[in-house]
Amino acid sequence: MKLMTDDLARAQMSARLGEAQQLRRGYHLARAHRMTRRAELAASQARTALARAL
Repeated sequence: MKLMTDDLARAQMSARLGEAQQLRRGYHLARAHRMTRRAELAASQARTALARAL
């Protein structure tokens, strides 16, 4: 009986760890997307400012 509860506890822990890793991956992907978008916007603004200066 103890082996069954140990196996169940390991399975639950493994599932929780997998879920946490997925959440972290999603967070990092969303953050990278935001940063990329900000960089694109900054580049666009720099091009516009340069064009106006010339």
